[in-house]
Amino acid sequence: MSAIAPTSPAAAPQTTSAASTKVRAMPQSPAKPQPKAEAKRTPLLQQPRVQRIAYPLLVGVVLVALWQGVVTAMELPPYLVPSPYLMMQTLVTDWMPLGMALLVTLKITVLSFVLATIAGVLISFLFVQSKLIETALFPYAVLLQVTPIVAVAPLIIIWVKNPTAAMVVCAALVALFPIISNTTLGLRSVEPDLQSYFKLNHASRWQQLVRLRIPSALPYFFGGLRISSGLALIGAVVAEFVAGTGGSGAGLAYQILQAGFQLNIPRMFAALLLISLTGVALFVLMAWLTKLALGSWHASELSQD
Repeated sequence: MSAIAPTSPAAAPQTTSAASTKVRAMPQSPAKPQPKAEAKRTPLLQQPRVQRIAYPLLVGVVLVALWQGVVTAMELPPYLVPSPYLMMQTLVTDWMPLGMALLVTLKITVLSFVLATIAGVLISFLFVQSKLIETALFPYAVLLQVTPIVAVAPLIIIWVKNPTAAMVVCAALVALFPIISNTTLGLRSVEPDLQSYFKLNHASRWQQLVRLRIPSALPYFFGGLRISSGLALIGAVVAEFVAGTGGSGAGLAYQILQAGFQLNIPRMFAALLLISLTGVALFVLMAWLTKLALGSWHASELSQD
């Protein structure tokens, strides 16, 4: 028997190499593109922005429909409770005097709001410089807040000869306290570790105020602005009631008084509607400014809940 010749070790790699070369030479079929996963879209009514607008509007429409239905079903006379349709009709027909009065009230509101903001911020900066100063003066700010503006307004109108300036001062006193309270609280609400870090680096009072306290106080400050804007409008209307100015310088409060004397209740409701819409517009404007200033870094505006 002849012995079987052993396979040469070098032959196996050559065969494997030839096979792998043949495999590489074979044309490969192009890979099929994978279908892209479609992004799951949130339903329109589940989007937070849509909910913030749609839900209040839905409630408002239901309330107005109920109001219209009750007035129509009970046949209430217009001098008691006007229907929403009659109120809107009066708003259109009497737009000239109501629009001019709205501009007067809006001017007093804006001026008093600006005055209250500037004075409140300056007073807060004074309070934060020393705990002794805050302890000595803060009770007087509280006293100013709890004093009814109706009781103080006649004195201010007597002392200040210009009626518009007197009404601005009255409205500013109403809107002042939220700015002082919130801004002072924000300037005091500084993390102890950060404050110790600034002191460790020998930061001056000015550097601590500008780089540490003011950024920490911004959320509180804008919260005070949202409250103060509505109070400035309330103060302007109350000041107009007390001043009782008429003619071309009359605001919406005078239109309400005049409509009440004439039993023109639809016009009174139309003026009240303008005051309410102005208050809502001021609040929305302050919320937009808050979002613009804090939306990129503060947790209260970054949260989607």
